[in-house]
Amino acid sequence: METQRSHKLWFALLFAALLFFFLLNIGLGSVKIPLSEVISSLVGKGASRSAWEYIILDYRLPKALTAIMAGGGLAVSGLLMQTLFRNPLAGPFVLGLSSGASLGVALLILGAGVFGGMIGGLLVSQWSLVIASALGSFLVLLAVLAVTLRVKDSMAILIIGLMFGSVTAAVVAVLSYFSSAEKLQQYIFWSFGSLGDQSWPGVLIMGLCCFLGVLLALVSCKSLNALLLGENYAKSMGLKIKQTTLVIILATSILAGGITAFAGPIAFIGLAVPHLTRQLITTSNHFVLLPAVLLFGAVLMLICDTIAQLPMSEETLPINAITSLVGAPVVIWLLVRKRKLLF
Repeated sequence: METQRSHKLWFALLFAALLFFFLLNIGLGSVKIPLSEVISSLVGKGASRSAWEYIILDYRLPKALTAIMAGGGLAVSGLLMQTLFRNPLAGPFVLGLSSGASLGVALLILGAGVFGGMIGGLLVSQWSLVIASALGSFLVLLAVLAVTLRVKDSMAILIIGLMFGSVTAAVVAVLSYFSSAEKLQQYIFWSFGSLGDQSWPGVLIMGLCCFLGVLLALVSCKSLNALLLGENYAKSMGLKIKQTTLVIILATSILAGGITAFAGPIAFIGLAVPHLTRQLITTSNHFVLLPAVLLFGAVLMLICDTIAQLPMSEETLPINAITSLVGAPVVIWLLVRKRKLLF
């Protein structure tokens, strides 16, 4: 009973933090907007200035929603991978999905300089980068699923996923070597990750990917609890390991691939948030852990994005740099204080 009360308290705190940092994220930026104006605009009453209304609804609200979906989705996919492989260093991109997305974008941006012609003509909008990233992740996903159907050992799947990542990274390196400085800079900027410049159709598609991925993860909670005790024990409970592995990999791929397509590769969140959540909410029950990780990831991403946009300044720092600079010291401090890794 005491444990359940503690869990309810943590969920209440996470919901409150999510709401607070959501409003703070929208209000702060190069133009500071009062909290009352933000709330008035969000509830449909409109802001007192038309410029504020435009900034809130057409720029900051899509960015804040993207941050929530990216943080929560990557955190959940990281939890799925760590449980499946029973490896605390596993993350959402361990299957090579991020590398596949990077390869797709590299072929589009860097390939324009190397091959020229038709490829260069495709660089007309942000959607071309999204499509290239999604296709790259999807092709790697197909390769991983094909391997999963033939290989029974989960550790072998992990190693093969890392090898896919190495191969795609090598191709990107070759393309980078032969590309112009301008194209290389454009690719590097994409690799920094970005939550801004999102259109409402893009937010809706990303939201659909996150909904499907989280739904599959929630359906797999019972299987994830069984996997924590080892594959042999899970089999003795009647769990079908291969089918379960396929569902978990598919959920991770939808989450990580969809988020990378729209926001670029974002580091740290998927790897660290599950550990941070376990330190605060000491449970291994995925029916509790998964929604907690979802909320914690969303809150942390909102905090990092608020810092990255440098309030009262026109400069915006790369989100990838902020997630690691803010999060890594917190993880180190918690692990040193707790003196052990809960897993």
